[in-house]
Amino acid sequence: MPEAIHVGGGYRLVEHARLDARNTFGVAARAPMLVEVSDVAALPELFGYAMLRDAPVLVLGGGSNLLFADDPPGAVLSLGAQSIAILEDDGDTAIVRADAGVEWHALVLWTLGHGLAGLENLALIPGTVGAAPIQNIGAYGVEVRESIHAVHVFERATRTTATLTAEDCAFAYRDSVFKHAPDRWLVTAVDFRLSRTPQLRLDYSGVGDELKAMGIDAPRASQVAEAVCRIRRRKLPDPAVIGNAGSFFKNPIVPVAVADALHAEHPGLPMFRGAGEGTRKLSAAWLIDQCGWKGHRDGDAGVADSHALVLVNHGGATGAQLLDLARRIAASVHERFGVPIEPEPRIVGATW
Repeated sequence: MPEAIHVGGGYRLVEHARLDARNTFGVAARAPMLVEVSDVAALPELFGYAMLRDAPVLVLGGGSNLLFADDPPGAVLSLGAQSIAILEDDGDTAIVRADAGVEWHALVLWTLGHGLAGLENLALIPGTVGAAPIQNIGAYGVEVRESIHAVHVFERATRTTATLTAEDCAFAYRDSVFKHAPDRWLVTAVDFRLSRTPQLRLDYSGVGDELKAMGIDAPRASQVAEAVCRIRRRKLPDPAVIGNAGSFFKNPIVPVAVADALHAEHPGLPMFRGAGEGTRKLSAAWLIDQCGWKGHRDGDAGVADSHALVLVNHGGATGAQLLDLARRIAASVHERFGVPIEPEPRIVGATW
């Protein structure tokens, strides 16, 4: 069915919209209505309409952290505002506000270009600023919650705006209050507190080794970001070349006693400090690799040759096929190691 387009003040409505190009897995999906919002001031009007007020609404950023196992049942909303600005600057630290529609890596580069550090280990993560606090994105020993000052939201039920502190967001490993109340708020902008005198984090997943390979002994924040980008490009397939959503599984967090028992049986198992002294984070990639899944392929649904955490679409896989593969991977890890692993991306149209 052809798309029908309607334009209003600060928004654009597209009926029967294809979503293939709006998710990095590249799987086929279609929304009954796509709402593209260029001005968040239009949100109160839009959520007065029954199609948004009374039906499920999926907020779609860069489409890099979801899997369409089926078509979304209701409207899909995309926030497109793209501004970044320094709100406060005392010479040592600054508060930077970025709209939800800003591409994440573009924000990282912008902050580094303005001499501000804190986000460098999160370079090249796909997606948008609006998705970052929802997922509490993290990489190379850093989580975004460490830099978040405030999150600006639109509350759907009351059609009002609010500002949440980092404490209000209840951040945890790949988790936040937004994931537990997905239909309550839309993230419209995020404020970050960043530093001009950074404490660089170089001791995770080879960042320090990469800097040495680059011939850098006293790195700047921008060089840390470059090292992270080099590692990511080597390890993770480019969604522009082959469909994927980056790391598909979370690293499982288990009690120390469980981790120690597993490590005694499997000395090669990488592990890191968990949420506290009493837990350890295990490498899901290692667990999956040990089960023989790296490079596996079922038709067009597969696992990347370069990284066992990454599910890939070789061209024509459906979301349901990728989900089936993910479930079989998780079941094999649980059977062999007794450890459950869970997906990072949001699954649309099915439950895990």
